[in-house]
Order: sequence, then structure tokens, then C-alpha cells
Amino acid sequence: MSFYVATSIAYVNAEPHIGYALELVQADVLARHRRLRGEQVRFQTGTDDNAFKNVTAAKAAGVEVSEFVRGNAARFAALREPLDLSYDDFVSTSSDPRHLAGVEKLWRASAERGDFYRKSYTGYYCAGCEAFVTEPYCPEHGTKAEVVTEENWFFRLSKYADQVLHALENDIRIEPEARRNEVLSFVRSGLSDISVSRPAARSNGWGIPVPDDPSQVIYVWWDALANYVTTLADSFGQWWRDGEQVHVIGKGIIRFHAVYWPALLLSAGLPLPKTIFVHEYLTSHGAKISKSSGLRVSPLDIVGKYGVDALRWWLLREPAKLGDTDFTEERLVDRADSELANGVGNLFNRVRGLAGGSIPDGPGIELASTVDEALRDFDFRAATGAIVAAVDETNRLIETTRPWELSGGEREEVLTRLGGACRTIAHELSPFLPSGAARVLGEARAFPRLADRTRTAQASSAP
Repeated sequence: MSFYVATSIAYVNAEPHIGYALELVQADVLARHRRLRGEQVRFQTGTDDNAFKNVTAAKAAGVEVSEFVRGNAARFAALREPLDLSYDDFVSTSSDPRHLAGVEKLWRASAERGDFYRKSYTGYYCAGCEAFVTEPYCPEHGTKAEVVTEENWFFRLSKYADQVLHALENDIRIEPEARRNEVLSFVRSGLSDISVSRPAARSNGWGIPVPDDPSQVIYVWWDALANYVTTLADSFGQWWRDGEQVHVIGKGIIRFHAVYWPALLLSAGLPLPKTIFVHEYLTSHGAKISKSSGLRVSPLDIVGKYGVDALRWWLLREPAKLGDTDFTEERLVDRADSELANGVGNLFNRVRGLAGGSIPDGPGIELASTVDEALRDFDFRAATGAIVAAVDETNRLIETTRPWELSGGEREEVLTRLGGACRTIAHELSPFLPSGAARVLGEARAFPRLADRTRTAQASSAP
């Protein structure tokens, strides 16, 4: 079976932050892990260009919207090398001809079923969410919502309430379980029809025009959700209809992916998504890291200072499946030094030294099934923890067998066991740290101690 993993696509009203890097790295691990197991894999990410907030941000920057969007979208695409990403496709929704044609096709499919109608509407609008909310303050951003009156096209979401509920109860997997329960509660409380367009005049014409109604542009969320299928073209059957798909998204947009997206697909007569994995937020001193809040930690700055292995390892080892996680550079350094430099790196250096300069070949250890099980549950902490446990167990083997005191065949047998364990560890580590896993078999300092580097940098900058 083929495996298709996709992140949400990012707003480009500001530069990337570490919270989105979490999502990219998680999806990358899932893709690399399945490739390692010999499966056909497609990994897609991209940028959500048509948001009204991009129009506002471009105006504030004093540049044309197209120029502003193109420049910021390039920043997100440029994360590929610094974060060691392996995505197969990157979609920019304002310029990708596949997307523009696909969105229009989906809209017409729903229109043919009579699932749109036009009406005036007044409600509370959150610019951060690009959505109407039910209260004067947005619960996601904690900001006061704007009262907006518009005449828009509405989608008959209520028509699909029973089918969406049935799919969520039986067909669509949502992890973790607490998020599934949250969505089920929302759907069981009743679904109202939703606005799916905006006046073109409000966005200065930015966005994808509603077919046969140029006075309106398609609501950014309808447009954005469609990206998961608009890029597939002739390979739709392989990756969507017949394969396994996973959406990797943040908890703030679960309603769009787990309720509105299935309803859109039902309306268009297309198969539903199979799995939605919802990650939590990263925080700094307890406050959410996000573009809209202005609280940002640049993943490029972190990689430049500590390296990609340290950042990826922290993103995969620290955040839990439930509950936000506070990021600090001190925690990143501690985790990298204790588990990479003093753990993985030290083990490989010991075995290399005992074996005369290289890691011997030998029978592997049982590790793959534990990693497989953890990643089936989207438990990156448990998967990386299994690798750490294997490192600790192999170090204990060195201490109990004391190969430096052995000779002949007995010594050779122990070194072969140690080499096989190390090679298994490097193999299973590769989806998590592709560069580090490639280096560790041959470099004595594959994972240098970051605390030493930090102290050196501080000393050199002292007056």
C-alpha cells in the first residue's frame, strides 16, 4: 500500500517559526520511516497564500501582495535543507496551476449537488483564524473579534452532519483520542452551514475567484484544504483513493480538517481522509509561539547555532502527545548532550575504539518492531526513547562483557555483537536524524557536545 503524508500548509504573513518546524519534522519522520520499510511514499507540504491576512501584511510592508507572498513562500520552501526535510511536493496555492484548476473543479462538483446558496451574514470575525467565531473574543488567539457583515456563498454543512459523524465514529482515525472526542462532541452538538466565500472587493481581488461569480473569492480555508488532492492529478487513485493518508496538523485547526474537509469531500463525491494526527503547541515561557502573536523562535537561528541534529532531536524527544511544551535553548542543549553526544556518539566511539577504528558488521538487535509500534501511535517520544534504550543496553553489554580483557574468538564474538547493535541503532535512527545517522558510523565526533561549544562562544564574545 502507498503512504501519503501531508502537513497543513502555512500562512505566509510572516517568516517560519519553530512551532511549524515541529509539524514538518514529525511528517518527515513518518515519511522517512515508511521509505525505510520499503513502502511507496509521498510527502507534501506548502504554503497557504490566499489568506486575507497576507493582504493586510503586504499593505503594512508597503509591497504588492504577490511579491510579499512569493518572498515569504520562498522562506518556507527554503526550510528543506536546514531541517533535513525530504518532501516530494511543495504547493504554493496562489501560483500552482494544479491547485487553481483543482479548486475550481471541486467547487463546481459541490455546486452541481446544490450545496451552495448565497445570503447576507453578520458575525464575529477573527483575522488570525480567517474565520467567523461564535463569541466576541476568539478562543484560539485571545483577541477581540471584528463584527463583519457580508453577503457570501454558504455551504450546506448541515446536510452532511450525519455522514460526517458516521465517518468520524467508524472510518476516520483521529489521534490522540482526546482530540477525536473533542471533534465528536462538536459534531454531535449540531452543525450549521458555513460561509465559503468572501467579497473580492474586501481582499482587493486577492484569492481564487468563485466560478461564475467574480464578485466573490473562495474562502481561504476551502481553498487551502483542497491542496491535499489538487496536486495528485493522474496519481489520485494511488495516493488518495487506494492508499493510506495521514494529515499532520496543529490542534488549532482540527475542526477544519476533521469536520469541514470530510464534508467538502462528501459533497464532491470523493473518498474521505483516513487518518488525522493532531500535535500540540510549542510555547515560550508559557505563551504560544506563533506568527500572529508575534512570539517567534526561528528554526534557522537554532540550526545555525546548534545544528539540525540537536533541533530535530529536541522536537521529537520533548513534546508529548497531549499538552503544550515549553521550548528553551537550555533544554535543547541538555537533551542533545545527554542523549546524542554522551549517549549515541559515545557508544559508537567506544565500539570503534575497541574494534580498531571501524564499526564491525554483525547480527542486528530487535528494535524495528518497537519503533514501528510507537510511530503507528504517532508517539515520537516513545520511538526515540526506544533508540535511547537500545544505546543504554549496548553500553551495558560493553560493561558486562569487558571486551578489552578478552582475546581471540571470544573477543571477536563480542565485538561482532556490539557492531551489529550499533548498525541497527544507526539504521533506526536515520528517519529521525538523517544526517547524524549517516555520520555516526564513520565520524569520531558525529555529535559534539553543545555545552562545550556554547561556553566557547560565550568566552570568545566576552569583553
